[in-house]
Amino acid sequence: MKIVFAGTPEFAATALQALHQAGFEIPLVLTQPDRPAGRGMQLHASPVKQYALEHGMRVIQPVSLRLDGKFPEKVRQAEEAHEILRATEHHVMVVAAYGLILPRSVLDIPPQGCVNIHASLLPRWRGAAPIHRAIEAGDAETGITIMQMDEGLDTGAMLAMEKLPIAADDCTGSLHDKLAALGGEMIVQTMFKLAHGALPAQPQPAEGVSYAAKISKEEAQLDFGQDALLLWHRIRAFNPFPGAHAGFKDTQVKIWRAEWLDQASSFAAGEVIVANAHDGVLVACGRGVLRLLELQRPGGKRLPATEFIKAFPLEGGRFV
Repeated sequence: MKIVFAGTPEFAATALQALHQAGFEIPLVLTQPDRPAGRGMQLHASPVKQYALEHGMRVIQPVSLRLDGKFPEKVRQAEEAHEILRATEHHVMVVAAYGLILPRSVLDIPPQGCVNIHASLLPRWRGAAPIHRAIEAGDAETGITIMQMDEGLDTGAMLAMEKLPIAADDCTGSLHDKLAALGGEMIVQTMFKLAHGALPAQPQPAEGVSYAAKISKEEAQLDFGQDALLLWHRIRAFNPFPGAHAGFKDTQVKIWRAEWLDQASSFAAGEVIVANAHDGVLVACGRGVLRLLELQRPGGKRLPATEFIKAFPLEGGRFV
């Protein structure tokens, strides 16, 4: 069973590693071009590229796979990628968080099609940010769907699905790691089954479709006039990126962890009810109260709230 792999971030690298360690031959890897990152904005290879090169796999990084694009250089790279794919002996392409749209011309190249690892229970949370959106919406569970790809946005028939509960202390970072590990296990199982014959594919239900739009930094600004439960979900959803935050006096304070308290308060929304080493940091919301557990000032370290208030007193102030 020879597999072409397409993916970019750590979620995809976990799946690539699982397939490689399971003994599948991976003659070609597609990943996004290197991106500038860090203070020096130097080019950095994706986690998928790093793993592939460390293990002797061939890597290509086209900026596009569309043959009908408006920009000649992108079309040229797409044509080269198509030629390489057609010349590479393989049975199936596995795709995980690749970041490029696969046109029909690519989907038709692998003899057994393209199979996607998607981090949600489809058809819920199709799109770019399923892990963030599941936590933000307060979902009790999520999971992995292995899907036969078509030209739609995560609309293909389902080959396998496994559920995973979302724990109260899960944030996007911790849930990402759990789902990445599950996705790696499931794609290995799916490929072993596919190697021994065609897999039954189940069309996605028409009901329950929702879309996980890409996360923007603007969404991470907290409004304490909202329900404390909603804010708790958002704080967890935006950890580690982009980091929920709120203004306190002239400072934007990041709030990394909190607890939701279903209790009434006579304080105005955003007012700090108490902030001391004994009681912790409690903030009034439009409904309910948030206990802040971990905070960060610009340029500072993430600190437990009881340590944070030693250098940055909050009592008597208000978040806006």
